[in-house]
Amino acid sequence: MTLAGHEASLVVFLAILAALSAANLFGIHPLGSARHRKTAAHAQTPRVSVLVPARNEERGVAACLTSLLAQDYRDFEVLVLDDRSSDGTAAILHDLAATTPLRVLDGSPLPSGWLGKNWACHQLATAASGRLLLFVDADTRHHPRTLSDAVAALEAEHVDFLSVLSRQETRTWAERLVVPIVSWSQHTFFPVPILRRIRRPAFATAIGQFMLVRRDAYETLGGYERVRNSAVDDWDLVRAVVADGLRWTLCDGAARVTTRMYRSFGETVDGFSKNLYARFGYNLPFFTFVWAWLLWITWQPPVLLLLVALGVNWIPVAVVPYAAAAVGLNTLTWLASDLRFRVSPTHVLIYPLTVFAAFAIAVRSVLWHALGIGTWKDRPLHQKRHRRLRGHARTTSRRPRG
Repeated sequence: MTLAGHEASLVVFLAILAALSAANLFGIHPLGSARHRKTAAHAQTPRVSVLVPARNEERGVAACLTSLLAQDYRDFEVLVLDDRSSDGTAAILHDLAATTPLRVLDGSPLPSGWLGKNWACHQLATAASGRLLLFVDADTRHHPRTLSDAVAALEAEHVDFLSVLSRQETRTWAERLVVPIVSWSQHTFFPVPILRRIRRPAFATAIGQFMLVRRDAYETLGGYERVRNSAVDDWDLVRAVVADGLRWTLCDGAARVTTRMYRSFGETVDGFSKNLYARFGYNLPFFTFVWAWLLWITWQPPVLLLLVALGVNWIPVAVVPYAAAAVGLNTLTWLASDLRFRVSPTHVLIYPLTVFAAFAIAVRSVLWHALGIGTWKDRPLHQKRHRRLRGHARTTSRRPRG
């Protein structure tokens, strides 16, 4: 294949990605949309248990819980579990509980075979009284209508499990550089309207920062015990939902939920190292192919254009329009994601650097997991190699909802 032919094939691939991104622009509905509120006007308001695992979260847990306690929903409870924190988290929680309806649980010791967050969520679900369970991370903050709009979306979409893409707050240069790849990858590679109809576990997706699930569905799939040793509990939970014949959706929560995942260069690198390789099921050939290809389609077209601008004469002129089109399509998908999820518009000028930084962290993620040296919040991530969903998916006679 000639260089021009290769570049034309890149344009075709990137055009497909742009089409998938466009499908999500219209198919991922925002929380609080008119479509959802119309349903909410006639829907019941079942009791919701809002469940927050907290380990060493003294910097943001008060803001998270205060925003959750201020929800305008009629019937809900907020439970937070102090997962044996070593900082000031426990004191903050008990001080807040003294003046609010907040319920504080003290976490039990971590059993063998469990990862910390999964064990904390399991304990919270066991103590909850609601017909709906909302798992949220302690680094999130919520608009007063978040709970009402999430329940309305769950009912309007006729699903058992709902997750949202939140607005990612970034302040340090490392956060601003790397974190936008989270929303971009979800918005560009996971066409939710299509994947929901396929109903295959491998194609389901969720974000662990916010997951609303019907209690009967949670119990049907086996809850967090089903994914007790998963470093990507969100993905494995939603894939268990699909494997058991239940239904899911992903919504745009940027106007309702704000998350600050990490607060420094070290936290950003460690956080992504924890998740990236696990997201690919520890499949090294597939992981290597995807990240090498992503790096290639991001960097090769602008490098070609730069070489042409510098007067390199071995590059045929026919390549230029294809390379320019590839850069334009890449920029379009990043712009769509950045604008939708309230990332600074100037980020689109440096998206190649974002991909390069994420690629470097992806390499580190492989080393972390392969060598068994990864830790998160002072706990090891490798008590035992996690078995993927397909190895323990259960059959059920329950029919899909809706």
